[in-house]
Amino acid sequence: MAQTKTSRNRTTLQNNLKGHRGMKDHAAKSAQFRTMHVKGDPLVLYNIWDAGGARTVEKAGAKAIATGSWSMAAAHGFADGETIPLDLVAQLVERIAVSVDLPLTVDFESGYATAPDEVAENVRRIIRAGAIGINFEDQIVQGDGLFSIQDQVQRIKAIRSAAEQEGVDLFINARTDLFLASDPSEHEGLVDEAIRREAAYKDAGANGFFIPGLDATRLIKRIVDAVSLPVNVMMMGNLTSIRDVAQTGVSRVSYGPGPYRSAQSDLKARFEALQ
Repeated sequence: MAQTKTSRNRTTLQNNLKGHRGMKDHAAKSAQFRTMHVKGDPLVLYNIWDAGGARTVEKAGAKAIATGSWSMAAAHGFADGETIPLDLVAQLVERIAVSVDLPLTVDFESGYATAPDEVAENVRRIIRAGAIGINFEDQIVQGDGLFSIQDQVQRIKAIRSAAEQEGVDLFINARTDLFLASDPSEHEGLVDEAIRREAAYKDAGANGFFIPGLDATRLIKRIVDAVSLPVNVMMMGNLTSIRDVAQTGVSRVSYGPGPYRSAQSDLKARFEALQ
């Protein structure tokens, strides 16, 4: 039976993924990515949203590539919160993966589903597109609040199982939205719950713990000292110096939508200067 145009394109992309520029396989890239998470000497991820940006940061000396969900959505005319179609996300991830030689981790929001089995199938698509890692958050996207610890544990377990079936040691960066979804005045009172969530997520198969929205170095250090997973913070608010943040013991820093916003501001300013 003749291949459809869609299946031919998918086959071409898969072949490119296997052979493009002598790319290492998923296993090697996953192992390499894990070693980059060093306590006190954090991996710096400057989040991008397309293949062009990925190539630019690769040429600038990046050790790994990380997408930003907010940025990827905005760059294609969508709001954040899983409004960008999953088909388009998978397509963009494929293009990024075949365009660079570095490990690629994808900001996959809450997995584009609620049920563990559906989340797992969606993650399979991102693995097959070329990702060796994902951010996976406990926020109920397009809903209220966070998933309970028990529910999120089941979702992480399903992802880990799917990754193992795909033969990929996927780096699951378990994100809690406790801090991003709350007022800074409440953050100190949420630290203990964050620590409980880290322990549960680790037991479920997570490899990293992401605490965006928390910008008090004292509280970040408290979490770092209490947990065993590598801790990831987002550079925002009071977090402006990588050197200062490194002193808290974090293993990873990322920039979220910051790079996209800066790029758009620069574009606007350059056009306005022409007037």
